[in-house]
Amino acid sequence: MKRLWLILFLLLPVLPVRAAGDLDMNAYLFGHVGDAYEWHITTINEKEIVIPLPCIVIENGIHVFTLHHAAENGYALNADGKLVNAATGMRPIDISITKNVAGLIFDSILLCVLILLCARWYKRHDVLKEKPTGIAALFEPLIVMIEQDVIKDAVGPEYKRFSPYLLTAFFFILINNLMGIFPVFPGGANITGNIAVTGVLAVFTFLMVNLFGDKHYWKDILWPDVPIFLKAIPIMPVIEILGMFTKPFSLMIRLFANMLAGHIMLLSVIALIFLSAAMGPVLNGSLTVIAALFGVFLDCLELLVAFLQAYVFTMLSSVFIGLAHQKPAHETN
Repeated sequence: MKRLWLILFLLLPVLPVRAAGDLDMNAYLFGHVGDAYEWHITTINEKEIVIPLPCIVIENGIHVFTLHHAAENGYALNADGKLVNAATGMRPIDISITKNVAGLIFDSILLCVLILLCARWYKRHDVLKEKPTGIAALFEPLIVMIEQDVIKDAVGPEYKRFSPYLLTAFFFILINNLMGIFPVFPGGANITGNIAVTGVLAVFTFLMVNLFGDKHYWKDILWPDVPIFLKAIPIMPVIEILGMFTKPFSLMIRLFANMLAGHIMLLSVIALIFLSAAMGPVLNGSLTVIAALFGVFLDCLELLVAFLQAYVFTMLSSVFIGLAHQKPAHETN
């Protein structure tokens, strides 16, 4: 029973607590997975508990205000929830610290602190005489597994050049995935479920592949080893060039879609508690217990997905980088 109460407490930030009224599923779902100019904590008796974030817009100078004071500064939200000039309806240059940006900053600082604490342990201890403890004991097996079993095998002999980027990508995605499913502030921001974030990660992999690809990689793209008529038309070079862009695109969509779907599934299950409120106490009580238990199951599943998505992104990035450094068979023999 104590565990059930703990579970309900942890789920409190995603529960649309209200005294009366129907649940607006659109606002409920997209309000949690979407970005915002305020960090919504919860709603109790129709009163929203939020943390205001700085809205920063550039239009005839730099204007800084909170969403509560947007009207006073001549701005309003449009139908997409973006700041626009209230008089003209035009969007200014918006560099606001939104919920996702704030979450991204916090998670990045947290990751840096964890890595530096790990490095601090290795600086102060002789690893040949004592085994790692604390943060170092947590990070070492992960780093060794990703570098030796994923990066080294996929990239090949030059894997050490790319390990810093690939390990950074792995832990960056992992920490943001985990914080995204942690429901209590400062968790809950849907960072890796934001296509802009996954798009930037995919662009970095695209640059690592194509800026550091060797001559054999570019030869296979621009002048592949196929019959001459396929080169002359040119069919194969066009297909290969398209492939350069479809690979990072698939990385972007895979991470974005999986993390977003996980959040929506969990929120939809919890919403059953309130959608069944008008069906009577027996049915509502039964569905509440089922929804809470199923929500815990989905949370545990999300923990697995959080690791798997970081692992898959790193593995595929390693494979793409490795393919850009494959020497022809006659040079490897």
